[in-house]
Amino acid sequence: MPSVLVRALSERARLPLIDETNIDAFLAPAAGEPDNAALFFTGDPSQRPEADDVAVVLPHILQAFQGRLRGAVVLRTAEDKLKARFNVVVMPSLAVTRRDQPVGVLGKIRDWSEYVEKISAWLAPDAPVMVPSGGPKVEITHAGKEIVR
Repeated sequence: MPSVLVRALSERARLPLIDETNIDAFLAPAAGEPDNAALFFTGDPSQRPEADDVAVVLPHILQAFQGRLRGAVVLRTAEDKLKARFNVVVMPSLAVTRRDQPVGVLGKIRDWSEYVEKISAWLAPDAPVMVPSGGPKVEITHAGKEIVR
Protein backbone atom coordinates (compact mmCIF):
# COMPACT_ATOMS: atom_id res chain seq x y z
CA MET A 1 0.00 0.00 0.00
CA PRO A 2 1.45 3.39 -0.93
CA SER A 3 1.93 6.10 1.63
CA VAL A 4 -0.47 9.03 1.76
CA LEU A 5 2.04 11.27 -0.03
CA VAL A 6 2.74 8.75 -2.79
CA ARG A 7 -0.99 8.20 -3.32
CA ALA A 8 -1.55 11.98 -3.39
CA LEU A 9 1.29 12.33 -5.91
CA SER A 10 -0.39 9.88 -8.23
CA GLU A 11 -3.81 11.50 -7.85
CA ARG A 12 -2.92 15.20 -7.84
CA ALA A 13 -0.14 15.10 -10.39
CA ARG A 14 -2.19 12.65 -12.45
CA LEU A 15 0.70 10.26 -12.76
CA PRO A 16 -0.24 6.87 -14.12
CA LEU A 17 0.25 3.78 -11.99
CA ILE A 18 2.22 1.20 -13.94
CA ASP A 19 3.02 -2.46 -13.63
CA GLU A 20 4.37 -5.23 -15.85
CA THR A 21 1.14 -5.29 -17.89
CA ASN A 22 1.15 -1.64 -18.98
CA ILE A 23 4.79 -0.51 -18.71
CA ASP A 24 5.57 -0.99 -22.40
CA ALA A 25 2.50 0.96 -23.48
CA PHE A 26 3.48 3.80 -21.13
CA LEU A 27 7.07 3.88 -22.38
CA ALA A 28 5.95 4.19 -26.01
CA PRO A 29 5.11 7.90 -26.12
CA ALA A 30 1.96 9.08 -27.84
CA ALA A 31 2.24 11.74 -30.52
CA GLY A 32 3.56 14.93 -28.97
CA GLU A 33 4.77 13.27 -25.77
CA PRO A 34 8.47 13.26 -24.84
CA ASP A 35 10.49 10.08 -25.31
CA ASN A 36 11.85 10.32 -21.76
CA ALA A 37 10.09 9.19 -18.60
CA ALA A 38 10.81 9.09 -14.87
CA LEU A 39 9.62 5.89 -13.19
CA PHE A 40 9.14 6.23 -9.43
CA PHE A 41 9.99 3.04 -7.54
CA THR A 42 8.84 3.75 -3.98
CA GLY A 43 9.67 0.62 -2.02
CA ASP A 44 7.85 -0.06 1.23
CA PRO A 45 7.11 3.38 2.73
CA SER A 46 7.12 1.95 6.25
CA GLN A 47 10.73 0.85 5.69
CA ARG A 48 11.74 3.59 3.25
CA PRO A 49 10.41 6.93 4.55
CA GLU A 50 12.51 8.74 1.93
CA ALA A 51 9.83 7.70 -0.57
CA ASP A 52 7.68 10.51 0.81
CA ASP A 53 10.51 12.99 0.23
CA VAL A 54 10.90 11.84 -3.39
CA ALA A 55 7.10 12.05 -3.79
CA VAL A 56 7.29 15.72 -2.80
CA VAL A 57 10.18 16.45 -5.19
CA LEU A 58 8.96 14.52 -8.25
CA PRO A 59 6.26 17.02 -9.34
CA HIS A 60 8.90 19.78 -9.20
CA ILE A 61 11.25 17.66 -11.33
CA LEU A 62 8.51 17.09 -13.89
CA GLN A 63 7.73 20.81 -13.90
CA ALA A 64 11.40 21.73 -14.33
CA PHE A 65 11.64 19.39 -17.32
CA GLN A 66 8.14 20.05 -18.65
CA GLY A 67 7.74 18.90 -22.22
CA ARG A 68 10.90 16.78 -21.96
CA LEU A 69 10.00 14.25 -19.26
CA ARG A 70 6.89 12.27 -18.33
CA GLY A 71 6.36 10.57 -14.98
CA ALA A 72 4.73 7.44 -13.57
CA VAL A 73 4.55 5.56 -10.28
CA VAL A 74 5.47 1.88 -10.35
CA LEU A 75 2.97 -0.16 -8.37
CA ARG A 76 4.54 -1.82 -5.34
CA THR A 77 3.34 -5.22 -6.54
CA ALA A 78 5.34 -4.77 -9.77
CA GLU A 79 8.56 -3.33 -8.35
CA ASP A 80 10.34 -6.66 -7.91
CA LYS A 81 9.42 -7.69 -11.45
CA LEU A 82 10.58 -4.39 -13.01
CA LYS A 83 13.55 -3.15 -10.99
CA ALA A 84 16.19 -5.31 -12.72
CA ARG A 85 14.95 -4.16 -16.14
CA PHE A 86 15.60 -0.54 -15.16
CA ASN A 87 18.75 -1.11 -13.05
CA VAL A 88 17.03 -0.13 -9.80
CA VAL A 89 18.92 -1.39 -6.76
CA VAL A 90 17.83 0.82 -3.85
CA MET A 91 14.43 2.14 -2.93
CA PRO A 92 13.12 4.69 -3.43
CA SER A 93 14.52 5.39 -6.89
CA LEU A 94 13.74 7.41 -9.96
CA ALA A 95 14.64 5.53 -13.13
CA VAL A 96 14.91 7.82 -16.15
CA THR A 97 14.27 6.20 -19.50
CA ARG A 98 14.45 7.02 -23.17
CA ARG A 99 11.50 5.08 -24.49
CA ASP A 100 12.03 1.57 -23.06
CA GLN A 101 15.75 1.91 -22.25
CA PRO A 102 17.07 3.17 -18.89
CA VAL A 103 19.52 6.07 -19.13
CA GLY A 104 19.99 6.68 -15.40
CA VAL A 105 18.81 5.93 -11.88
CA LEU A 106 18.82 8.17 -8.82
CA GLY A 107 18.30 6.30 -5.57
CA LYS A 108 17.01 7.80 -2.33
CA ILE A 109 16.54 11.55 -1.91
CA ARG A 110 19.10 13.88 -3.50
CA ASP A 111 19.97 17.55 -3.56
CA TRP A 112 17.96 19.51 -6.11
CA SER A 113 21.15 20.42 -8.00
CA GLU A 114 21.97 16.72 -8.46
CA TYR A 115 18.52 16.00 -9.90
CA VAL A 116 18.87 18.88 -12.35
CA GLU A 117 22.43 18.01 -13.36
CA LYS A 118 21.92 14.26 -13.82
CA ILE A 119 18.50 14.39 -15.47
CA SER A 120 19.64 17.16 -17.84
CA ALA A 121 22.51 14.95 -18.98
CA TRP A 122 20.27 11.89 -19.34
CA LEU A 123 17.78 13.82 -21.48
CA ALA A 124 20.45 14.60 -24.06
CA PRO A 125 19.68 12.71 -27.29
CA ASP A 126 23.17 11.19 -27.30
CA ALA A 127 23.10 10.08 -23.64
CA PRO A 128 24.13 6.41 -23.48
CA VAL A 129 21.64 3.85 -22.25
CA MET A 130 22.51 1.82 -19.19
CA VAL A 131 23.72 -1.72 -19.57
CA PRO A 132 22.52 -4.45 -17.21
CA SER A 133 24.61 -4.80 -14.08
CA GLY A 134 26.08 -8.15 -15.16
CA GLY A 135 24.81 -10.52 -12.54
CA PRO A 136 24.86 -11.00 -8.81
CA LYS A 137 27.41 -9.39 -6.56
CA VAL A 138 29.17 -11.08 -3.72
CA GLU A 139 29.04 -9.47 -0.29
CA ILE A 140 31.88 -10.19 2.11
CA THR A 141 31.78 -9.02 5.70
CA HIS A 142 35.09 -8.75 7.50
CA ALA A 143 35.55 -7.19 10.92
CA GLY A 144 32.17 -5.47 10.64
CA LYS A 145 32.95 -3.86 7.27
CA GLU A 146 31.00 -4.78 4.19
CA ILE A 147 32.89 -5.16 0.93
CA VAL A 148 30.93 -5.54 -2.31
CA ARG A 149 32.68 -7.11 -5.32
